[in-house]
Amino acid sequence: MLRGIAEAAPELAGALLAADVIVGTSAGSAVAAQIVSGTPLGELYDAQLRAETAEIEVDLDVEVLWQRLAAAVGGATEPQEVRRRIGAVALAADTIEEAPRRVAVAARVPVDAWPDRRLLIVTVDAASGETVVFDRDSGVSLVDAVTASCAVPGVWPPATIGDRRFVDGGVRSGTNADLVLGCDVVVVVAPVLPDEPVPWGSLDDEVARLKPARVHVVWADQASRDAFGTNPLSPDTRAASARAGFAVGLQQAAWIGDLLQP
Repeated sequence: MLRGIAEAAPELAGALLAADVIVGTSAGSAVAAQIVSGTPLGELYDAQLRAETAEIEVDLDVEVLWQRLAAAVGGATEPQEVRRRIGAVALAADTIEEAPRRVAVAARVPVDAWPDRRLLIVTVDAASGETVVFDRDSGVSLVDAVTASCAVPGVWPPATIGDRRFVDGGVRSGTNADLVLGCDVVVVVAPVLPDEPVPWGSLDDEVARLKPARVHVVWADQASRDAFGTNPLSPDTRAASARAGFAVGLQQAAWIGDLLQP
């Protein structure tokens, strides 16, 4: 999406990349680490088009996974308890070992160093359900933080950091936009359709909490959704998803440009 914006309006993409705060959640944490690394957008985009990848193929039926997690949280009303139960599922799941998973995630991150500006990587403590937001002052490597934020429960192993294990930050919210409270202008990239239900979190509530900020949400379109396929974690979806995102960026450039006007 950012590469498409850069094609339409290079200065606009530069403004987005220079944002005061960047929040990365789940796969978005890898994107966040990439765009603060100094690696040109063109290189990041082209890497998604190549067949060669360090990503690990996984057999995933998203609908079955959601049903399993929904059954685990049935009756829970407190958000932290919901997250704790999901963490329990993750801790009990039969997955690959942590080491090869971390290697695959590390291959996504061009520089294992936190930027000088504010980058927030969202995770959840698998045992307690507590939301944990890593930043450059957390004493955690960027690769470890991204690995934790990308640890989809029931699919990938919870990531061990110190004496704690962490799962996907999307268990709190797919966007976690409310973490940038106090910013004047917020751009949210939500890789779902506008009317697509999400299991946890409410972007509408997050946007309401951000007022009086000006907020623009970039949604996936149907072509993007189709590109994700039935298994959005499969490396085979990379090129088609990248091209669909590029098209979304071309379409969104004018809207975001208006938003960033003083």
